[in-house]
Amino acid sequence: MDHLQNVMGYFDQQQPLCAEHDRIPKDLYREFGVKAGLRDENGKGVLAGLTNISDIRAFQYVDGVKKPADGQLLYRGYDVKDLIRGSAGSRFAFEEAGYLLLFGELPTQEKLDEFCRVLGECRTMPTNFTRDVIMKAPSHDIMNSMARSVLTLASYDPLAADLSTPNVLRQSIQLAGIFPMLAVYGYHAYNHYEKDGSMYIHRPDPELSTAENFLRMLRPDMKYTALEARVLDVALLLHAEHGGGNNSTFTTRVVTSSGTDTYSALAAALCSLKGPRHGGANLMVMQMMQNIRENLHDQEDDEELEAYLKKLLHGEAFDRKGLIYGMGHAVYSLSDPREVVFKGYVEQLAHEKGRDKDLALYNKIERMAPQLIAEERKIFKGVSPNVDFYSGFVYDMLGIPMELYTPLFAVARVMGWSAHRIEELLSANKIIRPAYKSLGGTHEYVRRTER
Repeated sequence: MDHLQNVMGYFDQQQPLCAEHDRIPKDLYREFGVKAGLRDENGKGVLAGLTNISDIRAFQYVDGVKKPADGQLLYRGYDVKDLIRGSAGSRFAFEEAGYLLLFGELPTQEKLDEFCRVLGECRTMPTNFTRDVIMKAPSHDIMNSMARSVLTLASYDPLAADLSTPNVLRQSIQLAGIFPMLAVYGYHAYNHYEKDGSMYIHRPDPELSTAENFLRMLRPDMKYTALEARVLDVALLLHAEHGGGNNSTFTTRVVTSSGTDTYSALAAALCSLKGPRHGGANLMVMQMMQNIRENLHDQEDDEELEAYLKKLLHGEAFDRKGLIYGMGHAVYSLSDPREVVFKGYVEQLAHEKGRDKDLALYNKIERMAPQLIAEERKIFKGVSPNVDFYSGFVYDMLGIPMELYTPLFAVARVMGWSAHRIEELLSANKIIRPAYKSLGGTHEYVRRTER
């Protein structure tokens, strides 16, 4: 930003005016009954819509009393645990879930094969797109690179603004096929031009799954083990969808309701997901874990670990936010079902990679942290590890660079976004426009010469 040096002081000078006029006291939200963040004081989301796509369950009623329960995540009524168990010993678990999310029913083997074939054929981009778009202005922020690429792809689509269901489906499946390429190629461009790394572009194989292709395109030798591909396949399935109220999916619905095109809606979703309060949680877990390892003299000393976790909660260590990242969830209470089912795969991969010592540290924190948080904080529901607690560890074991953690989340979530976009187009047909109460009052205009 060297070209702005002459005006940089202006922004610091004007900042106090923003602070004076744009901060709203929290007590006014309570006074006017405003649900900040569209959630009540207990964290329960405001009911803003209806969906057939997925359901998140965290409580049960016993004799009419609402009580915390082990979490469930349902795609179109099917428990994700059953989807993963049902795909054991086979490939394309993520693609099967994608078909289910988009079309509302489990595919037969014939229909799954057809869907995978179509998705494979969609793993192509316009001529010279990699050179002319992805390689230009490379950035460490791959999510920004992906959003820019998605918006640019609209220029190559003569039916970009066509909102008919077949066309939106075509655009959605094309983007689902291309997202892994946008992510990996965006990283390679950054790694080469900004970090002076080697440049290599591997084309995807239409016969391979999304997980297999991601590893193939990322690695210099294009090789991976069956367990590596399976673990990533499961990770993608578990991140494919998580209800209509999460920030990026709600963004998809809000933007879709305006009547805009698929490229704009999914670019907006990408911009939402990249926020550290949404899609960047596993990065914070990884950074926190590194900080813990650096500050422990003995990782096997439970008392030393417990003392350091208390420092984290007291805001005396790491980023001083008072958080143990990867613990707790906005919706789940006793357990996050994604973490529960994923942990078994984490253990298998850790053993294969010789990372059992690291896994042991994660296990200790998983055991200690909920109890410590319960002692320190006012808890409305249970605290348990969420899927982000282990996902970063898995990506690290797979050799996936941190710059790709959130983009990989997007590679999975594009299926859920697309399903919600189609449902919004077919069902709501009304622009989302909530109300805001103005607190600004009225003022008489004062002439410039009199101010």
